[in-house]
Amino acid sequence: MTSKEQALQKITSLVQRFNEQKEFYRRQDYNETLTRIDFINPFFKALGWDVDNEQGFAESYREVIHEDKLKIGGQTKAPDYSFKYGDRRLFFVEAKKPSVFVKDDTAPAYQLRRYGWTAKLPISIITDFEEFAIYDCTKKPVPTDKASNGRIKYFTYADYNNEFDFIWDTFSKEKVLKGSFDKFALSDKNKKGTTTVDSEFLLSLDEWRKQLALNIALRNNIDEDELNFVVQHIIDRIIFLRIAEDRAVEPYGNLQDGIKNGDYYQNLLTLFHTADQKYNSGLFDFKKDKTSGSIVIDNKVIKSIISELYYPVCPYEFSVLSVEILGSAYEQFLGKTISLSKSGKALIEEKPEVRKAGGVYYTPQYIVDYIVKKAVGKLIENKTPKEISKIKIADPACGSGSFLIGAYQYLLNYHKDYYSNNGKPSKGNKDNPLTPDGNLTTAEKKRILLNNIFGVDLDSNAVEVTKLSLLLKCMEGETEASIATQLKLFHERVLPTLDNNIKSGNSLIDLDYYDNEIDFGEEKKVKPFSWQKNFPEVFKQGGFDCVIGNPPYGASFNDFEKPYLTKKYKVSEGNYESFSFFIEAASFLLKQKGNLGYIIPDTWFTLKSAYKLRKLILDNYSITEIQMLNEKIFKSAKVDVCTFILTKEKSDKSFDVFVYDKDADETEIKAGNYIAKNSFNKKDILNDSELSFRFKQSSNTKELLFKISKQPYTLDNFCLIGSGCKPYEVGKGIPPQTKQMQEGKVYTSSKKTDKTYRLLLRGADIARYSANKKTNEWLSYGEWLAAPRNPDLFNNPRLLFQSIRNPKLKRRLVGTYIDDNSVNNNSITNIILKDKSVSLKFFLAILNSDLLNWYFSVSYNIVNIDPRYLKMIPIPEFKNKKAEKDLINLVDQLLKLNEEIITVTLQSKIDQLQSRIDFCEQRINEIVYELYGLTQDEIKIIEQGN
Repeated sequence: MTSKEQALQKITSLVQRFNEQKEFYRRQDYNETLTRIDFINPFFKALGWDVDNEQGFAESYREVIHEDKLKIGGQTKAPDYSFKYGDRRLFFVEAKKPSVFVKDDTAPAYQLRRYGWTAKLPISIITDFEEFAIYDCTKKPVPTDKASNGRIKYFTYADYNNEFDFIWDTFSKEKVLKGSFDKFALSDKNKKGTTTVDSEFLLSLDEWRKQLALNIALRNNIDEDELNFVVQHIIDRIIFLRIAEDRAVEPYGNLQDGIKNGDYYQNLLTLFHTADQKYNSGLFDFKKDKTSGSIVIDNKVIKSIISELYYPVCPYEFSVLSVEILGSAYEQFLGKTISLSKSGKALIEEKPEVRKAGGVYYTPQYIVDYIVKKAVGKLIENKTPKEISKIKIADPACGSGSFLIGAYQYLLNYHKDYYSNNGKPSKGNKDNPLTPDGNLTTAEKKRILLNNIFGVDLDSNAVEVTKLSLLLKCMEGETEASIATQLKLFHERVLPTLDNNIKSGNSLIDLDYYDNEIDFGEEKKVKPFSWQKNFPEVFKQGGFDCVIGNPPYGASFNDFEKPYLTKKYKVSEGNYESFSFFIEAASFLLKQKGNLGYIIPDTWFTLKSAYKLRKLILDNYSITEIQMLNEKIFKSAKVDVCTFILTKEKSDKSFDVFVYDKDADETEIKAGNYIAKNSFNKKDILNDSELSFRFKQSSNTKELLFKISKQPYTLDNFCLIGSGCKPYEVGKGIPPQTKQMQEGKVYTSSKKTDKTYRLLLRGADIARYSANKKTNEWLSYGEWLAAPRNPDLFNNPRLLFQSIRNPKLKRRLVGTYIDDNSVNNNSITNIILKDKSVSLKFFLAILNSDLLNWYFSVSYNIVNIDPRYLKMIPIPEFKNKKAEKDLINLVDQLLKLNEEIITVTLQSKIDQLQSRIDFCEQRINEIVYELYGLTQDEIKIIEQGN
């Protein structure tokens, strides 16, 4: 590999040569090809890149792909170079001749950014050697942009020596392999105006769905299911054909030609029928699609959609739009559905389960790649293609197919490496299923897909998207000529039918659901599904070899499903956490020694309600490794997550746990820059009475937790807390909004209209030792409640604690004391006394103390403060009456001081009051430490932890 000193010498030599004859090189007749040969190729060769493929790799394995330029519709297709690291594309380079003014020419800048943005590359380069411009490709390009838009660095050949350290550290092959390119590329992320191609493509999908849905509902007599089906299929088919055009599989502009005259939708149908003969009987199958051919759509709607798919209006370059990026957009797209109003108008709304979960969380590609490598990679390691053909991989909640696409790509890469001797073309083997450029033949790609990849999803539209994505992945590398050859010589369609591999149904509920009397409407929603009957060949082999995915979190189950789930699944407990069922379901699907790879919330490590899940995992699986990640993995999600790799076998072998920093980003996780790696013995967990996976705890922490937990009482010995209390469901506050409230009927008022109205408090109104009673929200208690409760519940003196964790607060427990008739919603947990011999204020001091905040945070790694865990708070013996009295007195002072500080405006007075508040809080901490019998070393552990 070229050294830095050698590279500097070579580039210095190029600079001197250019400078000596620059007038000649700037002439119009000195063309781009000569510029590449004389200067640009040597420049990047000096940086260590095998520009000329001197290693003799097959074309698909080259480090630097030289793109063939093609003029289509007035635009130039493809940048000149694509630099790769393995299968990963790093950056594009657009080459120009020196007579072009790179600094000011808008066309190449727009085109390069368009390619880079669509391929989701962070940066790319334009150079004529004389000039060198680096562009930020994370910003959406616009045709009217100046050449300077998105440009993050510019210099000329005269600056190469001065800029050499930067050039070497960023673009040399040696440094790229060490991650420096990623650091530079990602350093300018999150600038204003940044918008990723998948989020932008989602907006396009949403708009096309809206236009089609409104028009089809207006012009046709159609029900909701048919409307969702036909809109999804029209969009899928258009996207497939448009991608085929930019990949030179279909003639460029085919779709455009269909909006020049006649009935535009009928023209589209003609293209769809032609495509059915060419590709497969799934995506364009009009035998199973009885709706699309009989509807009417206005020309203006079809024209609007098709026009947005072509240059220069279209910001996407479909030849480099990866299936993975498409899937990311589609996953969000599938979170909404089309419904019809009473008047027949189409409405686009979020699915109830998505609304409840707070959105759709698409698994980042690097997480998919990691799980696939660990779960699938271990299975196929050192195996022959014939042995691999028997391996069956499933995702039981496949969504838009991200994990199945990842697994399929991994298999394609493995087979390509196997047949080609890791990129070096094999000679003399006629049966080798590789094309001359080193890619797998279509027949081989189809064989792998049909043999190995399986998926199920409750959403039938998600199933269609998964099929679309897999078919597009299968079609990568095809050309119009290769397709014509298959049709002519083999008389077979290019792509396989995936109806036997990817199916729609409920992965958790089998056909024995029908043993009970059911309502047809509910059965339609439940969609019972038999894995054995749908995949008989798989279960003849004993089941699946690998189950992977990102199962649903917090999914809702109806009253028809819950009894079935309780009866069938051992993990059923508490709030019916959906990912638990998918873990147990995997044990039914996997054959012995099969692998399971999931990403799920890490709350199951310690939650009491997850005890049965932990037991199931410990009894049925061996753990290979666990990654502890953070909530940044999923944008807008407020839950830390983990990945795990399990094997279905009984084993007591130890396993590794990798802990990542709470602020670790994609680069650090991809590079494996964890902050701790610990080996755990399964027997140690089995010896824990709760079977808790206390991965974040040192031995000192565990001992301290044990000491605190061994108090003689728990909070529920003295108080009513949460939904388990009788006769009222204390702690739930106001139930979720009823249908009347969702439709906008007023149930609260900004003033006390009459004596039935009572002050309404929400979680945000609660602070430590204070409550905001100036909310100006009043509720006529019981008027709109789904299940009104006795208002006397709220007449008791009580403690109010925030139920929803505020991630900005260091402390996890936030509560105060209140003694009035105000009411609250379910973002607040109520605590009332059932033993009047003790004061609520005594318990408030303990719950708000540093000791209990540390104990709760470390013991229960949860997002929301569930009343079940407050019940289990350990309470010491009441031997020290003076300490009890002192705590009550300090709480009285804090309640008064916090009420007073809100009204004060003078800063010196605020500082004085805050000083007294801090003193009282510190005294409470000292007394609580003494009550629990903590030593100075133990106190130090808590204070460092907080």
